[in-house]
Amino acid sequence: MSLETLAVLSTAERSLLGAVPHQLLIDGQWVDAEGGNTFAVRDPATGQELTAVADASVTDGVRALDAAVAAQEAWAATSPRIRGEILHGAWELLQERKEDAALLMTLEMGKPLAEALDEVAYGGEFLRWFSEEAVRIHGRYGVNPEGTGRMIVTQRAVGPCYLITPWNFPLAMGTRKIAPALAAGCTAVIKPAGLTPLTTLFLAGLLQEAGLPDGVLNVVTTRATGAVSDAIIADPRLRKLSFTGSTSVGVQLLKKAANNVLRTSMELGGNAPFLVFDDADLDAAVEGALAAKFRNIGQACTAANRFLVHESVADEFGRRLTERVRTFRVGRGTEEGVTIGPLIDDKAVAKVGELVADAVSRGASLLAGGRPIDGPGSFFEPTVLGEVGTDADIFREEIFGPVVAITPFRDESDAVAKANATEYGLVSYAYTRDLARAQRLIDALDTGMMGLNVGVVSNAAAPFGGVKQSGVGREGGFEGIHEYLETKYVLIPDPFA
Repeated sequence: MSLETLAVLSTAERSLLGAVPHQLLIDGQWVDAEGGNTFAVRDPATGQELTAVADASVTDGVRALDAAVAAQEAWAATSPRIRGEILHGAWELLQERKEDAALLMTLEMGKPLAEALDEVAYGGEFLRWFSEEAVRIHGRYGVNPEGTGRMIVTQRAVGPCYLITPWNFPLAMGTRKIAPALAAGCTAVIKPAGLTPLTTLFLAGLLQEAGLPDGVLNVVTTRATGAVSDAIIADPRLRKLSFTGSTSVGVQLLKKAANNVLRTSMELGGNAPFLVFDDADLDAAVEGALAAKFRNIGQACTAANRFLVHESVADEFGRRLTERVRTFRVGRGTEEGVTIGPLIDDKAVAKVGELVADAVSRGASLLAGGRPIDGPGSFFEPTVLGEVGTDADIFREEIFGPVVAITPFRDESDAVAKANATEYGLVSYAYTRDLARAQRLIDALDTGMMGLNVGVVSNAAAPFGGVKQSGVGREGGFEGIHEYLETKYVLIPDPFA
């Protein structure tokens, strides 16, 4: 299979790229990086350069933190209603410009345009949700157990935050961190992934337009990720670190954050099991599998990684799923009808190829796909593997690509044991019509989230996060704003004593 055409940017695409800020946002001003340095942003569907953005230095990163620190006191003192109205205003602007936001994501990340529009809707909900949560930060007041005094408990902003976002959901990962931080009264410096910085710059522009004061949100784009991040994290004025990315990087950031005892939120790797029992509605399970696996071209921490299917229905499940996968259209995400876009870069293609080859060498059957696609861009065929052994690398490692790996199981206890046989614990999926079994699985599966007879669980109103090496803390829900608040307790004498 090959893709032979090299897309030429349309007039609308060029216009959009020209309108997006390309500089650093520091203290409300769009400024060049030190020395005027820039780096290229490329379209993974073609390999072509889209544009160039500012390449921040360590000095630039510290300047951004300076601005956040200077703005912290005034922003924390801003009324919750005003903070909420600014976030809601940004949500409204995003709805007005959803086509631009979606197109921008498709250009720099590669996902099909329809999926990008879905992400705009999903990511925008964090702005709307936390605009409402800003006015619901609460405390308590009451008599202490001894009756000798009154307890006052309040919540206040943690302080300046450093937010590090990944490339796979450029808008949603930004709003999921920025919105609760700002709603809580925290200022922030955000560093988007170097592969997909444009969407974050676009979002920052919307927040400015919505009335966000100077210095409250600062954006640094950089290739010197380690050096810039190290300088910001080591600064004693920083009070919070939030990171979404790989577990290996998250562990290193946690070690560095420990030096200043920073509050941390870590949304790390996943190895999600997708369980299909013999009593499952197979048509529904196939639909759920398509959503859980191929959303975002499989490049999601919540993507189903290990398809654990009861041995009595494994062949039929694989047949039905393969039939659907063979209908997928691969191509540039802006093309009509495309369902599978490119992976983020050639290294990602090579990694997926290695995992598939290893599984096949260990006895897995190749039911569909299995190869990189020749031509421009970073494409890999949508793939289905059957009879994948637990000794295969693909059973233990996060795939981050469009590959279904099916492993049969004998019974419920075998399924649970296989599902939990990983250091990760972000999300699990299970399909069964047995209510008692479903209740047992809720307790037995060792993950922070679970989809029961559904293939997508993410929602702005729900707490997103995992256990074990999938991270600490939660994003979304009312739990999400508490990640950016600290609790203060005051005792006063009983006024009636």
